[in-house]
Amino acid sequence: MNRSGKSIEILAPVGGQEQLVAAVRSGADAVYFGLQDFNARRNAENFAGEGLKDTVAYCHLHGVKVYITINTLVKDEELAAVKRAVDTAGSSAVDAIIVQDLAVAAYTRQAWPGLPLFASTQMACVNEAGARQLAEMGFSRVVLARELSLAEIRRVISRTGVEAEVFVHGAHCMSVSGACYLSSIIGARSGNRGLCAQPCRLDWHLGGKDYALSLKDLSYVERLKELEAAGVASVKIEGRMKRAEYVAASVTACRDALDGRKPDMETLRAVFSRSGFTDGHLSGKRGPEMFGIRTKEDVTAASDVLPMLAKIYEKEPQSVAVDMYLSAHEGEPSVLTVIESETGRAVTAEGPVPEKARSLPLSEEYAARSLSKTGGSMYYMDSLSLDAGEGLMLPASALNAMRRDALAQLDAARIEENTPEYAKRGKGEGAQDAGSEGVFAATAAATAKSAGAASRPAAHSPAATSRAGTAPRLRLRFERAEQLFEPAPGEDLMLPLWEIEKHPELLGRFGDRLICELPLIWPEDEERTAERLKKLMGKGLARAYATNIGSVRMALSLGLRVSGGPELNILNSEALAEAEALGLEDLCASFEISAAGMGRLAHEKPLAAIGYGRLPLMKLRACPMRGEKGCGTCSGLNFMTDRTETDFPLICRERKYSELLNSVPLYAGDRALPADIHIMYFTLESKEECFAIAETYRRGEPFEGRRTGGLYFRKLL
Repeated sequence: MNRSGKSIEILAPVGGQEQLVAAVRSGADAVYFGLQDFNARRNAENFAGEGLKDTVAYCHLHGVKVYITINTLVKDEELAAVKRAVDTAGSSAVDAIIVQDLAVAAYTRQAWPGLPLFASTQMACVNEAGARQLAEMGFSRVVLARELSLAEIRRVISRTGVEAEVFVHGAHCMSVSGACYLSSIIGARSGNRGLCAQPCRLDWHLGGKDYALSLKDLSYVERLKELEAAGVASVKIEGRMKRAEYVAASVTACRDALDGRKPDMETLRAVFSRSGFTDGHLSGKRGPEMFGIRTKEDVTAASDVLPMLAKIYEKEPQSVAVDMYLSAHEGEPSVLTVIESETGRAVTAEGPVPEKARSLPLSEEYAARSLSKTGGSMYYMDSLSLDAGEGLMLPASALNAMRRDALAQLDAARIEENTPEYAKRGKGEGAQDAGSEGVFAATAAATAKSAGAASRPAAHSPAATSRAGTAPRLRLRFERAEQLFEPAPGEDLMLPLWEIEKHPELLGRFGDRLICELPLIWPEDEERTAERLKKLMGKGLARAYATNIGSVRMALSLGLRVSGGPELNILNSEALAEAEALGLEDLCASFEISAAGMGRLAHEKPLAAIGYGRLPLMKLRACPMRGEKGCGTCSGLNFMTDRTETDFPLICRERKYSELLNSVPLYAGDRALPADIHIMYFTLESKEECFAIAETYRRGEPFEGRRTGGLYFRKLL
């Protein structure tokens, strides 16, 4: 049961102290916030590690759980610092840590056994297979992707038994979380590292539509009962960058909805919205009505409701009734017993020996004047009983001191009651033995050894920088079978699932050199996708390429050999080791990593990197090209235009989702890229262009035409 006695938790965003107080006083069951670093809202006020214990104690006093976000991707050189952040959270008795990076999860499991791990929405859990995989990796809760419908949420929960958290109010990312690289590729400000610049909110154009990448805020507040019935454990409010009044309004609306009262949606719209709200993903109606921006009228509306909302959390609500019993007898210390009316929890405070009364003796009325002064605390005196000898008196200062002492004891008891068990045991023994480098000491040594070999390219080609010092092999990825040409000896080729289905003869022609690229698989498509793969396996398919944790699990469970794609977001050696342990035969580093960082990765299995191609910057389930009546006659390929009149391809994936590609291709054929496999990611090119680019790349020659080096050769923030 939660603070309110309900089976479903209201989880509130906290960006600073004022928001924290607003969340607690408005009735949140739990709050989530970040420390100064390693969280997905690094520009929020956040909380310094030194004061975290007091902050957690304040929440636990009120029966509110605390979840710390350490949910950004981490570089190898940051591993020691992120370990210290986890230790700070664990030693402060937080109730869970929300993580994205597999290295953070691995260290938390080892150093703080029993500290719950929540899988961030940045881990892009979009299906049942992903939920099962994360549960097996030690995550006790999964924050499901925002793009799922109610039926899909219900399916994932009912079939896996996973404890699921669902966003129910706030800003709506255009892309599947964790799979958005628009901000990092355009401006080196990574959403996966907490510094998204929100370029999607600028004025993108498509087919006559303005602001074509900006969604309205989502709000499922009026549908919380349906989510509760679907088995959702926690309903999450987005908004760690928003003001305290927003937190108060959204928590109050959720509390009203769950308690059977009509939520005040008008006030909620007024305090912050982008042209109102949408429940398009939850209802499965992903049309043009999902899109919207923040207007001047929206801003004006907020100013009218802020003073009213501030009153919600202005004072500490006195919600805990206590009964007081005061004993005062001659020659004995006075005793105040305070009992919580609902729980029966009792504490006693001792005071001085009563004095002889000089005028009026001690009475209930006199004692009540001091003992009832509980303002500023959560307690209020419900009753007072006095047992006093005749002609005795206690000064008001003594009564006040006894009251303060007793209520402080109640506070301590409530905090202790709500302190998680792992925190009472302390840090895990393994991490204590590991010293300052913790679990990463062995990784660091392996990293240094690996970097020595990986940083020395072969002399004959700038691109030839594999770990062994030999020329890397190419993996040729094609969008369409018509682009395909004969790979060189030792090279693999890759096609999307639907293209291999159209051309099954390619399996006989290329055997296990042909890799099937898996799509992003929504819950409604899981069984059908598995059957499609089984059918191709019957024709010789042996290998798959997966870019999502759920796709990895599905392919491995079917017996396929699996390569991991860059959207698994591997930036450090420890995360790479965790991913390799899943059973992948090779894995592509994130294209947010630098070439130098790639060279420092310690790896047992072949390491891949995107060497050429238009990088997939976003995965969109709400396609901005979709009209009122659906896809219509859309060809599946469109171009979005940004403020600089630059065109970005938008490509459809079986009418299930779309991908926004970069305006220009990445090319690293003439630069040092320390990977064993270089992936040529062909999308819009003709067969002739594909062949010519591959030949140029093999020779290590410069690319003719517009290109980018991506983030391989510039600093990622």
